[in-house]
Amino acid sequence: MRETELRRPNRWVMLGVSMLGQVAGTIFVNGAPFLIVFLRNERGLSLQEAGLVVAAPFAGIMVSLVVWGLVVDRVGERASMSVGLGIVTVSAVGAAFTTSLVALALWFLIGGIGAGSTNSASGRIVVGWFPAHRRGTAMGIRQTALPLGVGAGALLIPNTVEADGLRTTLLIVAGICAAATVMSLMLIVDPPRPTRAEAADRGQLDNPYRRDNRLTRIHLASALLVVPQFTVWTYMLVWLTDDKGWSTLAASALVASTQVLGAAGRIGAGWWSDVAGSRLGPMRIVAIAAAATMLSLGLLSGTPLGVALIVIATAVTVADNGLAFTSVAEIGGPYWSGRAMGLQNTGQYVVSALVPPLVGALVEGHGYGFAFAVVAVCPLIAIPLVPVRGEHAPSR
Repeated sequence: MRETELRRPNRWVMLGVSMLGQVAGTIFVNGAPFLIVFLRNERGLSLQEAGLVVAAPFAGIMVSLVVWGLVVDRVGERASMSVGLGIVTVSAVGAAFTTSLVALALWFLIGGIGAGSTNSASGRIVVGWFPAHRRGTAMGIRQTALPLGVGAGALLIPNTVEADGLRTTLLIVAGICAAATVMSLMLIVDPPRPTRAEAADRGQLDNPYRRDNRLTRIHLASALLVVPQFTVWTYMLVWLTDDKGWSTLAASALVASTQVLGAAGRIGAGWWSDVAGSRLGPMRIVAIAAAATMLSLGLLSGTPLGVALIVIATAVTVADNGLAFTSVAEIGGPYWSGRAMGLQNTGQYVVSALVPPLVGALVEGHGYGFAFAVVAVCPLIAIPLVPVRGEHAPSR
């Protein structure tokens, strides 16, 4: 008898534990950009050089997500997440005790590789334990792990590194990741799925990329939509301190508080998709809103409205993630969803790894307003890519 037949856990507990794992990985990976001020002031790096260092964990995720997706498809969610978070923990400790910027970037890269496990594994846990008519809301809640992790990193990392240095900061991050590793190992139960023979009879072993182009179009649209999201996450703190003259404490507090809006936006979008019976229709509307918001921010960043617009942008630019991720998992099925979600996130992290240095170069050359306005082109291109007409209503 399979383990999942013996142990049918509370689906909300599974959601909570998988979220905590995602939060821990996010603090390590997405918290890295909050070291930019420290790297510039204490290590003497330019904005572009610091951007390259903090892009390392995103690059690590980028090269590992498809492999982690394959591992999840083959060995399950619990083992994948536990091993991956263990790698993040070791990497955070290693980064804490290095004095070389090259070694720091290397540890960030390795930690990013480990953190990649949480994306497919936690997504599969939600898809496996929640029915379709509740899945959008559940995935929206799960997707709040990213803004919540960014918010926690915004409070923890710049203030701790300013007060106690880089080593203490990274050791605290290592402790958080270690706790998430233990909880994943002890509490996660892999969701049930059909045997390979049953899946073969249903056509679930067939490559979904050969059926139609829906997955490819969702991947491309999501990669474009991640540009404004990571632009805001990476440079909001620096923009507030450099352009607006805010203190690090005040700027980090605003960045952290705005992540609550991002979390609410993801849950609301997921609920909306459950009610509408559509993931991709709401996703297209979010793309339109993201383009309008970033263009407005670019034009008005130098006015008193600038701060309000960037706060709005933190909610709008993250609302599409759960919609796309749920749709990809549903289209991929029980034996392809890990790889499909891995490819989905790979495209996003390829872009996210490029955002810090490229947007940093735009800022240094032309200013924040120009950079924000240029970024608005990406969600504009994404709008027609979202395959609304090819969408099938999620089965219940």
